[in-house]
Amino acid sequence: MDEVVVPDSRRWIDEHGDYLYRFALVRVYDSNVAEDLVQDTFLAALQGTRRESGPTAERRWMVGIIKHKIVDHFRRTAREPLHDDSRWDVPFKDDEFLADGHWKPAVGESRGWPDHPDALLEQKQFWGVLACCLDKLPPRAAQVFTLREIDEMDTEEICRLLHLTHTNFGVMMHRARKQLRNCLSIRYFGRTEEAVQS
Repeated sequence: MDEVVVPDSRRWIDEHGDYLYRFALVRVYDSNVAEDLVQDTFLAALQGTRRESGPTAERRWMVGIIKHKIVDHFRRTAREPLHDDSRWDVPFKDDEFLADGHWKPAVGESRGWPDHPDALLEQKQFWGVLACCLDKLPPRAAQVFTLREIDEMDTEEICRLLHLTHTNFGVMMHRARKQLRNCLSIRYFGRTEEAVQS
């Protein structure tokens, strides 16, 4: 019996579709946009050629394509004007952050977060909760946070990509970190709102 050859497009959907969808969703926070980005990635992959072979290289190649698609999406949405969004329901308090924008050690210790937060990134449940928490942020702030903290993009590049001043970038990062920390403390680490606010 002859072996059935599955076209690349069908195999790619089976092997990489879910992964690429989750990758996009945690960055764009909109299921329809994430689906479109995955489709665009597969179309680009069908038109392109990869230099390496093997399943790991193929996944890496497709992640590279979807990253470019996401950046293009952010470029398009960056043309939208910035608005004061009512979803910023967290008061702006400077006393919880260091000059570089990171949490003061005492604040982090008092919240009872795990010793090895990197391990959380491997957990699907955490990614799902993070996506829900990111969805509660204003869209531009969620983009800024994702590009800086998840994709580790340079601050200058983010400001250029999203047409932000350094002041806007700093305020968005500060508030996004605060709101995400509160949201994750409640929804993932099981702390009550009262405990988070104390």
